[in-house]
Amino acid sequence: MNILLLGSGGREHAFAWKIVQSDNCTQLYVAPGNAGTENIAQNVDLSITDFDAIREFILEKTIGLVVVGPEEPLVKGIVDYLLSQPETATIPVVGPSQLGATLEGSKDFSKRFMQRNDIPTAAYETFTADQLDAGLAYLEQQTLPIVLKADGLAAGKGVLICLTLEDAKTSLKEMLLDQKFGAASSKVVIEEFLEGIELSVFVATDGKNYKILPEAKDYKRIGEGDTGLNTGGMGAVSPVIFADEAFMSKVEEKVVKPTVEGLAKENIPYKGFLFIGLMNKDGEPHVIEYNVRMGDPETEAVLPRIESDFLSLLIGIGNGTLATYDLKISPDYAATVVMVSGGYPGSYEKGKIISLPEAVHGAEIFHAGTGRNESGELVNQGGRVIAVTGKGESLQEALSNAFTTVKGINWDQAYYRKDIGMDILNLM
Repeated sequence: MNILLLGSGGREHAFAWKIVQSDNCTQLYVAPGNAGTENIAQNVDLSITDFDAIREFILEKTIGLVVVGPEEPLVKGIVDYLLSQPETATIPVVGPSQLGATLEGSKDFSKRFMQRNDIPTAAYETFTADQLDAGLAYLEQQTLPIVLKADGLAAGKGVLICLTLEDAKTSLKEMLLDQKFGAASSKVVIEEFLEGIELSVFVATDGKNYKILPEAKDYKRIGEGDTGLNTGGMGAVSPVIFADEAFMSKVEEKVVKPTVEGLAKENIPYKGFLFIGLMNKDGEPHVIEYNVRMGDPETEAVLPRIESDFLSLLIGIGNGTLATYDLKISPDYAATVVMVSGGYPGSYEKGKIISLPEAVHGAEIFHAGTGRNESGELVNQGGRVIAVTGKGESLQEALSNAFTTVKGINWDQAYYRKDIGMDILNLM
């Protein structure tokens, strides 16, 4: 089978790494890919939102399966587009419909979906610019801290936790009136702050059946001790020790089942991944948000723990045959440390030459924001540049393998957090 994978980040490199291990993979194309995917697949110079060009490529290369990595093409309706074209209508695509992708594309839509389907989540109200006075009055009635969320896509940065009423009011004005997050904050969801321990649960579904993949905990903030600005993710660990069998059983019954059943009941076509951000509040799961694809960098910690054929999982999603897939998960730990460009998530310099270690033991190096300069040397091209995943029978061993490998990777102004996974270790 020839496969087309859309995306260029660490998530897509991890997908590619796992897909090419399958005997069912004839040729993998990654559009546009990065300097890591070029070593195991064929990179293609295609924009992930140029649907016409993607359709032409699918026909030219006799693609048998399309896998959509990031959220943007899903929210813009790539699945609906390919289904609407006679030549591509029968080719399975891993990714939800545009309506399904609205679970991530609109925070308000997802909160209303949760309410309709009795899925536990924080109390909330949504406001637009012409409802600013009502929003400010609503804030005065809430308990602090309070959470403000841009309704639309904001590259993982559209969520503010406000500690004071003054800060909350100022932030609401900046989001609604000054478009702090662009069009994404034309609506703002004001949400109750949930106290607890956060984790991510990943679900593969073909619209009827589902498989719960390994859970993970990620680290969003740039600074150690979870300080500083939010980022796309600085690291992740899997499994998560506080997500024991009893808790995960609650997650399945109270969150996963009603979500998948709700999608079917409301006629929302969904064949893809669901990333459920959860808060463990006194042993009870509460949904913080849905994402309609795998997380990054959680994917780099989750996929190394899947022992069964990953391409068969993708085919099961696309063909609606997931019920027959036998998911096998390793008991080992995986710990991912993300290396970023100095200055990220603010401005940073690109084109810094990266040196990689000649030999790596007990770890995988996944490229994210990497490319080649005119001389063919490996350079940084993005904020999050490389994700290193260590594996081990214990979390300590996995972290040790990850950090040992990280220390062998160098470029000018490279930065990474040295405390990934330490909070979990302290609970053990």
